[in-house]
Amino acid sequence: MNREEIMKILPHREDMLLLDEVEERDGTAIGHYHVRGDEFFLRGHFPGNPIVPGVILCEILAQTACVLMQDVMSEGKLPVYTGLNNVKFRAPVKPGDTIETRCQIKRAKHPFYFAEGKVTVADKLCVSAEFSFAIQGE
Repeated sequence: MNREEIMKILPHREDMLLLDEVEERDGTAIGHYHVRGDEFFLRGHFPGNPIVPGVILCEILAQTACVLMQDVMSEGKLPVYTGLNNVKFRAPVKPGDTIETRCQIKRAKHPFYFAEGKVTVADKLCVSAEFSFAIQGE
């Protein structure tokens, strides 16, 4: 699905919609985001040596995982982080890189969802994490 289709599931908009495309394959969400270099989070992180902040990479993972919950993500519902565990940063992500995310929901007890995922660039592992959400709203 493209950005327009993603926006039908996620409440995020510019500048915080951080997926260019995503697809679901056998219970795994696979997302892509191309780091252009002009993103707000690169302006001061770090001058002369821009690196995508780890918290942004974790947000991209969360947005990818939310696509797997599209049947419970109706209008007015918000997915909010409830936890991040075993987060490991292995390699930096820089402008020009195309991020690939892979996420799976490991268990769910609505409104709580528990997931794991990883971020890679050109098949090199950059981040791995376990995380959880609560779906808030009506």
